[in-house]
Amino acid sequence: MTKAQLRKAYRLLRKKLSEEDIETKSLDIANQLLKLPIWDKSFYHIFLSITEQKEINTDYILSILSGKDKHIVISKSDFETFEMTHYLLSDNTKLKKNKWNIPEPVSGIKIDTEQIEVVFIPLLVFDKKGNRIGYGKGFYDKFLAQCQPNTLKVGLSFFSAENEISDIYKNDITIDYCVTPSSIYQF
Repeated sequence: MTKAQLRKAYRLLRKKLSEEDIETKSLDIANQLLKLPIWDKSFYHIFLSITEQKEINTDYILSILSGKDKHIVISKSDFETFEMTHYLLSDNTKLKKNKWNIPEPVSGIKIDTEQIEVVFIPLLVFDKKGNRIGYGKGFYDKFLAQCQPNTLKVGLSFFSAENEISDIYKNDITIDYCVTPSSIYQF
């Protein structure tokens, strides 16, 4: 199937999830993450959930990162350039939802993309080759292209892998892992 077909299908699947489903599956994903060989790093980039889009609740992952005393990095999105600026999440970080309901830091300590060692990536769907589909704005493709080549890219999905996404572009960046409530895929 194409990106457009899959994006539409998985948005509908996500809409059908109850709040209880989201919480249970999000906790299962966080527990699965503990099995990955990624915990020797220092700087972890994570997205803050858009509850209106029924995204994975990343609060559980934030608790793990905090408990392991990791540097947590979050982003602010620029919808004119489709680029993200990264900030260290601290106890003093003030968050505000933008007009797309994305929780973002108001200000804070900027972090260079090169410092980020692990990126947790929101996605709608992925395939068995490590290709992923997000909302289609290209924020993460731009961001991941700026990361170090050895930065670990970890997709988070409520759903299992599709066999193949038919219209992948050469600039699309694949993920190293994808974690679902019941499985870990390594690419």
